[in-house]
Amino acid sequence: MTQNSPDVRPARPFFSSGPCAKRPGWSLDSLRNAWLGRSHRAASGKAKLAEVIGLTRAVLRIPESHRIAIVPGSDTGAVELALWSLLGTRGVDMLAWESFGREWVGDVVNQLALDEVRLLEADYGDLPDLGALDWSRDAVFTWNGTTSGVRVPNGDWIADDREGLAICDATSAAFAMDLPWDKLDVVTWSWQKALGGEGAHGMLVLSPRAVERLETTPPQRPLPKLFRLTKNNKLIEGIFRGETINTPSMLCVEDALDGLRWARDLGGLDALIARTDANAAALRAWVERTSWIADLAADPATASTTSVCLKLIDTTADPKAIAGLLSDEGVAFDIGAYRSAPPGLRIWCGATVETADIEALLPWLDWAHDKVAGEDR
Repeated sequence: MTQNSPDVRPARPFFSSGPCAKRPGWSLDSLRNAWLGRSHRAASGKAKLAEVIGLTRAVLRIPESHRIAIVPGSDTGAVELALWSLLGTRGVDMLAWESFGREWVGDVVNQLALDEVRLLEADYGDLPDLGALDWSRDAVFTWNGTTSGVRVPNGDWIADDREGLAICDATSAAFAMDLPWDKLDVVTWSWQKALGGEGAHGMLVLSPRAVERLETTPPQRPLPKLFRLTKNNKLIEGIFRGETINTPSMLCVEDALDGLRWARDLGGLDALIARTDANAAALRAWVERTSWIADLAADPATASTTSVCLKLIDTTADPKAIAGLLSDEGVAFDIGAYRSAPPGLRIWCGATVETADIEALLPWLDWAHDKVAGEDR
């Protein structure tokens, strides 16, 4: 350990924004009941998949009117499935203020090659003009900008009488923010975000309006099997009971169940949000009293509480060097800014992180900055 470094280390130095920290107390023993070496289509396998859906509905308070499915390809697969299956019958407004939102723009413009596309964008740290959306059109947006640390403040800007669909990538918001299900027609996320699950699986929620679109207006393009939610213009209901499109990893399913049961027993969504808010508040209190760092989010009302993105100011220190030094020390792993985002630090504050570990990290951030800045002089 480097001389004169802080005395207290985070007990769990896992602050990555995806995959995120496992729940407190997690161990490999948590997976001892995984349905391995058997078909996921057997009764017990299907029961585990159905339990994931049921617990998801309960913890996130998703209305019974909405369908929930486990789909391949993580959040990316879920978003792509929605875009390819639902877009094209009317114009679409694309909102982009960070890396992933911009990727969805590229897919819609360059891969789907839709004509009626309108881009509403903002630089990192800001939001586009939410009041500029035309709700006679579909809209595609992230709820929380994982790579910019900026989230929408609420769902008030989504019209109740919208004609188009509200398609929301919520991967770093689900299980940490209260999503207004009556305002959202398609919602996606992945297991490896807010509950610290394993990768390769996505979640997809469809409102009745989205189901109606699927059944009455078939996709205007060929779809690969992994994207097909209908047969003969009727929803394949089994997919929304856990009869997955392809073979899932039952080891990952067991891990998802472990995280969901932990969330339920903790007190559900309210408890998860409270833990997340406490973590973000502890980090931002340090930011406010620290001269060399600032929030990338320009407006505190839209600052993320999960993927908190920070920029360095009035310093010569290189944020990559700070992140690398703390990783070498075993104090904080994977806290550098996303590769296409502005240089800085990004610290995950979701519910699986302990506030005590955030507080233990803060002196180390000061120490690493001073060391790196000193070496630059």
